[in-house]
Amino acid sequence: MYAALWRILPGSTWVRVLILAVAAVALMAALAFWIFPLVQEVVAPQDVTVGAG
Repeated sequence: MYAALWRILPGSTWVRVLILAVAAVALMAALAFWIFPLVQEVVAPQDVTVGAG
């Protein structure tokens, strides 16, 4: 998968690295701002059951 991604990216090695770095930052931002809050509504991490017996 990574080799196929590397082959389809345009430009030299440094341009490809820059594109992948920007894509990784965008992915982390999307996870932090949209995906994780949606998951937090479904999964309640405050309901701890370990040692509650």
